Amino acid sequence: MTLATESQLVTPHGGELVDRTGERPDDLVSLETVRLTPRELADLDMLASGALSPLTGFMGKEDYERVVEDMHLASGVAWALPVCLAVEAEPKGERVALADESGRPLAVVEVEETFAYDKQREAESCFRTTEDEHPGVARLYAQHDRYLAGTVTVFERQQPAFPELHRDPRETRALFGERGWKRVVGFQTRNPIHRAHEYLTKSALETVDGLLIHPLVGETKSDDVPAAVRVEAYGVLVENYYPRDRVVVSAFPAAMRYAGPREAIWHAVCRKNYGCSHFIVGRDHAGVGSYYGSYDAQLIFDEFAPGELGVEPMFFEHSFWCRACGQMASPKTCPHEGDDRVFLSGTQVRELLGRGELPPEEFTRPEVAQVLIEAYRG
Repeated sequence: MTLATESQLVTPHGGELVDRTGERPDDLVSLETVRLTPRELADLDMLASGALSPLTGFMGKEDYERVVEDMHLASGVAWALPVCLAVEAEPKGERVALADESGRPLAVVEVEETFAYDKQREAESCFRTTEDEHPGVARLYAQHDRYLAGTVTVFERQQPAFPELHRDPRETRALFGERGWKRVVGFQTRNPIHRAHEYLTKSALETVDGLLIHPLVGETKSDDVPAAVRVEAYGVLVENYYPRDRVVVSAFPAAMRYAGPREAIWHAVCRKNYGCSHFIVGRDHAGVGSYYGSYDAQLIFDEFAPGELGVEPMFFEHSFWCRACGQMASPKTCPHEGDDRVFLSGTQVRELLGRGELPPEEFTRPEVAQVLIEAYRG
């Protein structure tokens, strides 16, 4: 195998990887302080690491309006979701300290502008609904009424949720280069990986050099499977069923927005910054409830010019174990229907786990099911 280098990986979005880390300012104690929400803290950390390249800070009005209207920055670079900092009022100074929820300062933002925004318009454009039953819309409606824009300098990074899995984009890129990978497929997940996910990741892996399993470990809904449980399940699955030299498991520090199609684009672009040339988009990516069609997150990629995103989506339909075929399959490859297809709803799986029963091995690996059973018992 010809060795690759980091420079042979896909180019970061916008051309280069941003680094917004820096020194703690001497006048920090004199600055007005804004405390960030969990989602804003996640965005801040990704701004620092370059995961949100080409962004260097929280969006100004021109970028915000373009993103909401047509999924591009003012520069013309494709970008699907606002990355903004909501504040109660315009700050008095030219610089503001940014702190976590306890008040510990982490960064400084150079105030470029503040501006009012239309929450319902943002909801309709980005989430395709104005209903506050949608968790992303509810969070949007609850936040302050002005956005503060400006370049950030992060002088203290947050402690990562899973230090053993934490890798910034520069680190994943370096690792891919060391392994000789050029074509890398990224897999976004906020759920345990069942057989269907295993099938599509391995199908994708047949055509590329390596797979990045990149579980989202930021804020999610209260009824989502906790990140610690998911991470343990990924560990036992990769250890037993994947070629270890072809797979990297690393944590994605983002918070879920539940924006469905637009979030699929956002997730793909972020993974491009981590070094992924390809990105898996399955059924109802980043969806919630019944707000999005099953394959809307795939169709939205057609709204961009060929090559514009710089990362290649890999589309998969819902997969399942087919008793007649005797293997994993999808509607694209299997002619059988009905009882031949082993499919369990999330509710059925939770009921089984709650009773301490293993779901069928055709649905989930027993090692993964055991991790979930232990978590449900706890």
